[in-house]
Amino acid sequence: MSRPAAPEWGTLALIVACYGAWLAVVFLLPLWLAVPAMAVVAALHSSLTHEALHGHPFRTKWLNEALMALPLTLFIPYQRFRDLHLAHHRDETLTDPYDDPESNYLDPQVWGALPGWQRRLLRVNNTLLGRIVLGPAIGQIVFMRNELRGGRDVARAWALHLPGVVAVLWVVAQSQMPIWAYVLSAYFGLGLVKIRTFLEHRAHENSGARTVIIEDRGPLAFLFLNNNLHVVHHMNPGAPWYRLPALYRSEKDRYQARNEAYVYRSYAHIFRSYFLRAKDPVAHPLWPKG
Repeated sequence: MSRPAAPEWGTLALIVACYGAWLAVVFLLPLWLAVPAMAVVAALHSSLTHEALHGHPFRTKWLNEALMALPLTLFIPYQRFRDLHLAHHRDETLTDPYDDPESNYLDPQVWGALPGWQRRLLRVNNTLLGRIVLGPAIGQIVFMRNELRGGRDVARAWALHLPGVVAVLWVVAQSQMPIWAYVLSAYFGLGLVKIRTFLEHRAHENSGARTVIIEDRGPLAFLFLNNNLHVVHHMNPGAPWYRLPALYRSEKDRYQARNEAYVYRSYAHIFRSYFLRAKDPVAHPLWPKG
């Protein structure tokens, strides 16, 4: 992974602003407004955590990790997110039900063995509405099931994570925002992140064609720090978030050739198409491998 030659002060300023927004939301806003506002802050913090694990805004790894030490989204240790996400960046295993830690597909044999209520639940989860509402809970259950099988590295990640959770909740406890409302807003924040990950990758024989481009330049693109241009990120994983649009514009044809025109114009288009309709099957359509 490439490291920035000089500190990326804009990214640092955004991290500071994110923590400032967190404090302002929990201490100043009325509850009816604090919950949705905190969901947005939590989603932005998740996007900034993604930047940090890719080596931003500093060359020093521990300093980037220290900046994200307060887990505003509560549920996933930084080091586990880092390790699993970097494993996900092996394009040759994208969408693999076993080797891609972020795959939403199941082995067809596993799918066929599930009870009917689980298949119905997972079909709902494959709509955009289902992914936003149910996705964080389903993802956390699967994540925790796998974590319980982990070894020393997993235990260490959780040991470092839990004091951060305590610190975040202690700060919230000093505010007017109830703990239950904060936990709910963190859940909603992860639901917003699920909009980004909903169709980020598709099953395809060609590994280069598995990663999407969403040409959106609106509020969600900013909230996701331009990772809607996801094939650009996968091809330039060391590039900071603010360079991705220019990289895309400079070689748009190359990126679209790479992903075989897996392109959407906007998130509005995606909402219209898939809010109540699944884009993909739950069972991997190209599994087992030929």
